[in-house]
Amino acid sequence: MNARMGNLKYAGFANSKFEGPLANQSHFATILIAQRTGQGCLPDTLGLAPDDYQNMLERYFTGIKGMIESPSNFREQNAIRIELLELRTEELQELTTLLRENIRGEDESEDWLAQIIAAGCMGGDHLWRDLGLLNRESLRSVFAANFPALAEKNSGNMRWKKFLYRQLCEQGGHFVCRSPSCETCPTYDDCFGDEE
Repeated sequence: MNARMGNLKYAGFANSKFEGPLANQSHFATILIAQRTGQGCLPDTLGLAPDDYQNMLERYFTGIKGMIESPSNFREQNAIRIELLELRTEELQELTTLLRENIRGEDESEDWLAQIIAAGCMGGDHLWRDLGLLNRESLRSVFAANFPALAEKNSGNMRWKKFLYRQLCEQGGHFVCRSPSCETCPTYDDCFGDEE
C-alpha cells in the first residue's frame, strides 16, 4: 500500500463506524484507497460523472485532495477500465437507474454511491471486491443505509451483483434462470452463500 494511502486510511477516514452521510464518507475513503492502490475494478473517478467526482472530493476530502490523486503508473490501467465502462454504457445506465430508483433520498452521496456501485458491477469479481470494500458485510451496510428497499428485498442474502441483475431482468419481464424458485435451483450455491 502506498504510504500516503496508508496515512489516509489510518487518519480515521476509512472503516469508521459512522451513520448517514458520514458513513458514506467512510465508504468513499475505503473505495478511494482501494482504487488508488490497484484494488477493485473502478477507474480513477470511481465511475462517477466528472462533476460528481469533483463534488464528492470537495465535500468530503477538501483538505487532502493532493493525497488522493491517481498515481501516474495507473494511467494505462485506468484507460482500460474507462474503455470497458464505455463498451457497456447501456447496462451501466440500467444499473444506475435501478439503484437511483431505490435510494433513501436523504443525501446526494446516495446518488454518487449508485453510480459507483453500477460501475463496480462491470468488474469480474464479487461486487464488494470490485468496489474495494473490506468484506461483504461492508457492502450490505452500504445497501442498508443508502438503498434500504433493495437491502430489504435481498432477504435471502443473494450475492449483490446477481441480485441487482435479477432485479433488472424482473423489471424487463425476462427470466434469470429456469428454476421456478431459488430454493429448487441446482445452481443455488452460485447465487447464495459465502463469497470469501
